[in-house]
Amino acid sequence: MSRDENIGRKDVSKRVERAHRILDVAAALILRWGYNKTTIDDVAREAGVAKGTIYLHWRTREDLFRALIRRERVDMAEEVKQSISQDPMGATLRGILKHLALVIMKRPLMKALLLRDLDVIGKLAHSGNDTFAYMEKLTGFNSYLETLRDHGLIRADLNLKAQMYIFNAIFMGFFLTMPLMPEGFTLSDDEIADLMAETVHCTLEGNLSISADDLKAVSLAFMQYLDHAVAAAKEHLQQELQ
Repeated sequence: MSRDENIGRKDVSKRVERAHRILDVAAALILRWGYNKTTIDDVAREAGVAKGTIYLHWRTREDLFRALIRRERVDMAEEVKQSISQDPMGATLRGILKHLALVIMKRPLMKALLLRDLDVIGKLAHSGNDTFAYMEKLTGFNSYLETLRDHGLIRADLNLKAQMYIFNAIFMGFFLTMPLMPEGFTLSDDEIADLMAETVHCTLEGNLSISADDLKAVSLAFMQYLDHAVAAAKEHLQQELQ
């Protein structure tokens, strides 16, 4: 590698590191004050950079916060992938729902986005940032359901459209119910995730038996696709932050 190439790589690395630092600050401020009250001046001051430096990375305030959402999604997807890979039942329908729910529950920004919390994310709630749609795009969820059907790991008496609707309804329903429960009836994140998984299991998986060979085949196919999709998403984000 030539000296100029080495310097160029160091410059890119510094730019990416600075962009991540700015996004870290933006995340903290939007959770503290909300999107509508967080300004570029606030982010610049907290990040210890000039206001103009932020505009070297993003043309507008909205671009900055959209980049923040994209980074949160990539981080979420990476964490979901790792959780699923460590669970023998992770690639089953109940496993995916459980791990996705647990990851979102400990990511307040993603949770706010999922629930379209206007106090936190403001107009970003209406900019097409749909968490379930993103996971569908990332994981090829429709194709995944077809693979489950091919291996007899999900009910075949419902069409794919109905199964997608049911899965999303269970997923969203539990999240929307959480803040509405009165004191004394709240549950831990683990308890809620287990109930979500049990609900989707009873509704869509039922009493179907799962052979070791079928589970292995589905897990391998799903993890290979997820590895590729997450790697591509991370690469795209890295290029955007340079």
